[in-house]
Amino acid sequence: MTALLEVHNLFKHYDVGAGLLPRLLGRPPARIQAVNGVSLSIRAGETLGLIGESGCGKSTLGRAILRLHEPDGGQVRFAGTDIASLAPPAMKAMRRRMQIIFQNPFASLNPRKSVADILAAPLRLHGIATGAALRERVHAMLESVGLTAAHAARYPHQFSGGQRQRIGIARALILNPEFVVCDEPVSALDVSIQAQIIDLLARLKRDLGLTYLFISHDIAVIGYVSDHVAVMYLGEIVESGPTRAVLRAPQHPYTRALMSAVPRIEVADQRADRVRLLGDPPSPMHPPSGCRFHPRCGFATDLCRSTAPAARTLDGGHSVACHHFPETPA
Repeated sequence: MTALLEVHNLFKHYDVGAGLLPRLLGRPPARIQAVNGVSLSIRAGETLGLIGESGCGKSTLGRAILRLHEPDGGQVRFAGTDIASLAPPAMKAMRRRMQIIFQNPFASLNPRKSVADILAAPLRLHGIATGAALRERVHAMLESVGLTAAHAARYPHQFSGGQRQRIGIARALILNPEFVVCDEPVSALDVSIQAQIIDLLARLKRDLGLTYLFISHDIAVIGYVSDHVAVMYLGEIVESGPTRAVLRAPQHPYTRALMSAVPRIEVADQRADRVRLLGDPPSPMHPPSGCRFHPRCGFATDLCRSTAPAARTLDGGHSVACHHFPETPA
């Protein structure tokens, strides 16, 4: 199956401390290396789960793919088109095919606009529908996410968190996109509501033929929704592959540590396979030399401290960037 989205060596860095006073004092701006040479691909109709700790660059990567944040380097090809080279009119047309569901439904909806206005805005912007046709499309979209046409006249503050996220999903899908970035779409919701939204996203994917990049820090959610998974640490992908292969037989020490952190019934100290993370994540302004994970890795050697590992591809498309694992390359 052909990849719908291909990302090659993508970079996104941010300057901090670049205001007037630092310049007058002769201080060069520091750079946050949020995304550092990421490559990945997603086949049409599949879900790639992107997992990692908070602050590792997951959301920045999702926004850079959509050009909500302009990448500093690399290539993003969507359906064979390099979107980084598109002029504004062409990029506007491309945005109909690529959308995003934001993490926080309390912050992502304009409180001064009714639900009808929120959902109608993309249709008006792209000149897709007006009048009765626009209202019918808004009402149909609300019903498809489990709400009703009567909700169209209400405002965001009149809804629960789960209902607001349904509105956010409806806004993302009303243009009939092919690809959707789901940026932690359930992390701000009550646990009792999370399963409903996950099932809704799965149904919409199946019914509409969608392709997802699903971002989460919850490895259990990623394991449930994803066909493939990519593990991100400090701006880089350290392991990727089919979800079952990665989560059942993780090769990178960081992935093993994430799996060890998943609650289980047995007593934690009795788990012989437990891998513990050492210390805190380094600053993305001053990433470690060599392997970025080595300060927290119990298997690190001098090679890890001096040389960044290249990704190695194992059987079945499973890839890992580690000098020491797997111990016997496939």
